Amino acid sequence: MGLNVIALGGNAILDKIPTDEGQKGVVRKVASDIIEFIELGEQVVICHGNGPQVGNLLIQQKAGDSEKTPMMKLDSNVAMTEGSIGYWIQQAIQNELQKRNMHKNVVSVITQVEVDANDPSFETPTKPIGPFYTSEEAKRKMANGDGLYQEDSGRGYRKVIASPKPKRIIEKEAILSLVDAGIITICVGGGGIPVAKNALGEFEGVEAVIDKDLSANHLAKEINADRLIILTGVDNIYINYNQPNQKKLEKLTIGEAKQYIQEDQFPPGSMLPKVESAIDFVQESRKREAVITSIENLSNIVEGFGTRIVC
Repeated sequence: MGLNVIALGGNAILDKIPTDEGQKGVVRKVASDIIEFIELGEQVVICHGNGPQVGNLLIQQKAGDSEKTPMMKLDSNVAMTEGSIGYWIQQAIQNELQKRNMHKNVVSVITQVEVDANDPSFETPTKPIGPFYTSEEAKRKMANGDGLYQEDSGRGYRKVIASPKPKRIIEKEAILSLVDAGIITICVGGGGIPVAKNALGEFEGVEAVIDKDLSANHLAKEINADRLIILTGVDNIYINYNQPNQKKLEKLTIGEAKQYIQEDQFPPGSMLPKVESAIDFVQESRKREAVITSIENLSNIVEGFGTRIVC
């Protein structure tokens, strides 16, 4: 039996129907696939994204923003969506276990991830998030010290924030205890709640988001997982994507993957961080592998499906 860290994207959950019931429907299908994978003798820790869910929550808060019901800071919004999506996954897995008469425990952990307060991304924030504002609204917010706003593809102005690298998973020991006890664990949702130490040495939330795949990779290394599985919208990754000479990739060495990165084969906003996380995970041990594939292919991974990155 291998220990697997599964990274599930927030966009995969918020696929077509943005209601909570619509997203729960997607999660129920994912839960079924995860349990089929567990039935093969595999152990899993589940991470998930929350980008579109945080964006929607910020838009909702903007609509009701007032002195008595002010918008929450970003770290609290990350925590709220980590909790709600974790709840959906937890409940769906519990129901699926019951259907199959399997006796396992499942739990969600609200996870904080420490970042460096001096991470270079804080100097040059680039990650757009949340609602759109007019030029005048954006200027007013910046004048009031509410961060940096930039024009986004002709649709208006959005806040741009830092995306620092994860340094340490605060709840690592608790997660390890759960894994050792054989409990299906959902954690590091949305890349984790970004926190940093203040002048007193205390943790406090920071205005940032952490890439989910980077945090999943960090977690997989911390708990010494055998496999990092990054679930996305396609069965395999490709080079020359959507071109006449498009080629499906089934197995990649680290050297081949790095070469394709140099050739700009992987888009920076989507596949590139997934491939970089996979490389970082496997290069420390020949026993590790990373797999990038679709949700539907999860139960076929043991048979060799998906794009595999090996040492």
